[in-house]
Amino acid sequence: MNLFAIDIGNTVMKASFFLNDKEQQLVSLPLNDEAFEDRFTRLLTECWDQAPLVESAAEPTKDAVIVVSSVNPDATDRVRALCQDVLGEPVKVIGQDVPLPIETSVERPFDVGTDRLVTAAAAYAVVEDAVVVADFGTAVTIDLVDESGVFVGGTISPGFEMALEAMHAHTAKLPQVGMQKPASVYGVNTAEAMRAGVYWAAVGLLETICRKYAEQLGRWPHVILTGGGAAVFKDDCEFVDSYVPDLAVRGIMIAYKKAIFEAEDIDRLDHDNTFDTR
Repeated sequence: MNLFAIDIGNTVMKASFFLNDKEQQLVSLPLNDEAFEDRFTRLLTECWDQAPLVESAAEPTKDAVIVVSSVNPDATDRVRALCQDVLGEPVKVIGQDVPLPIETSVERPFDVGTDRLVTAAAAYAVVEDAVVVADFGTAVTIDLVDESGVFVGGTISPGFEMALEAMHAHTAKLPQVGMQKPASVYGVNTAEAMRAGVYWAAVGLLETICRKYAEQLGRWPHVILTGGGAAVFKDDCEFVDSYVPDLAVRGIMIAYKKAIFEAEDIDRLDHDNTFDTR
């Protein structure tokens, strides 16, 4: 399958092109970058040029599809317009044009960010057992999929930059600082103390939530760490089994494949159950 997978977050868009099911490249583009449209246009063109043509089509038609998972409606509209203007191609949005990729037991499945659901589906597809997916981005989500492949739910908390910005915004003297790995557990200055606070709080949060999930399951689940912020602190999370930075785009591929295969099964079932009315 040839698929251009786009994961749209609150501040960053990740895109990956799969050619014959093999990931060719992964690109991360900040949504507030002034050059976003130019960079995305070049990426679209480069990837689409690699896609083969449909052999049986009367008119030249690329044998590829663009699938989007998004938690950012405005950015989705921008991406949709660019795909139409540059390629003349529509996009398929998970949760709208593509069914949700995983069964859930939450109250309102369509209110759950599709980023959480596609990463959960991708994680379960690999582990095929109970799994925790911790995604460290603008916000931090720590979700549980049970041994049957059902998305049970999870937690949402501020990401590193959000936590640091909140301290600066709601105090008189705390400075505005960016996130990086602190030099030690304790800070020798205010900025380092702030970084150490959010850093070790994240490690403790993840370990505590995983332990609570384990108590519910009766055993320790496989834990997968993903997201742009995860690289900063993954080495201090000895209880984490896997680090997969691009899990969401893989989940988009899985979601679309699952939808296609289920649609083919339904068509086959409908055909098998038709009656000869002659």
